Amino acid sequence: MTKGAQLYEGKAKKVFETDDPELLIVSYKDDATAFNGLKKGTIVGKGVINNQMSNALMKVLEKKGVPTHFVEELSERDTLVKRVKIVPLEVIIRNIAAGSFSKRYGVEEGTPLARPTIEFSYKNDELGDPLINDYHILALRLATDEELETIKTYAFRVNEELKKFWKSCGVTLVDFKLEFGKVSDGTIVLADEISPDTCRLWDSATGEKLDKDRFRRDLGGVEDAYHEIMKRLEEHIAEA
Repeated sequence: MTKGAQLYEGKAKKVFETDDPELLIVSYKDDATAFNGLKKGTIVGKGVINNQMSNALMKVLEKKGVPTHFVEELSERDTLVKRVKIVPLEVIIRNIAAGSFSKRYGVEEGTPLARPTIEFSYKNDELGDPLINDYHILALRLATDEELETIKTYAFRVNEELKKFWKSCGVTLVDFKLEFGKVSDGTIVLADEISPDTCRLWDSATGEKLDKDRFRRDLGGVEDAYHEIMKRLEEHIAEA
């Protein structure tokens, strides 16, 4: 597949046209940002890990009935995906209190929640991705009732499957962010990525953070954490 003109460059990825109007190439970068771009840096090798981890997990989810934009891994950093129109929502699933949830509600980080919870943020950098509820989403026509229910169903299914997957790797899935898009016929599919950039992943035995929080919070050992989580994923897949 030929890489054509660059369509977009975001915080962590570049997107290119291909000779097929229904397919795009996503190229993962080592750039790292936090706090809506206020903190910037580089995590060496992150692009390779995020690309390969995201593709591996999307294959797992496809087998469990969650349609995704994934088509084919082209190289360490490049992946062929279906062209989608992104639904302008960040979908956050939480199993354990952490990050902004802990601050917002005064819940100690690490407190297990009575049940998984879902939050939506309006995907808008200029506004700082504010929290938004179902009524706002429908009022602003960001998604229809049916699309919203589909997104919720898929998001909770992703949570159940990824919790099981990571548990078998000795890792606790604390929370994560998803994005969804619509392919040309309007079908909702999982898009964007699933990686240490978008998930909180803690070692089940020690509670050690194996994700982007090490960068956000200046904890050090960021590259080591990314490599460790990737190693566990590869070992689990090899054993499966």
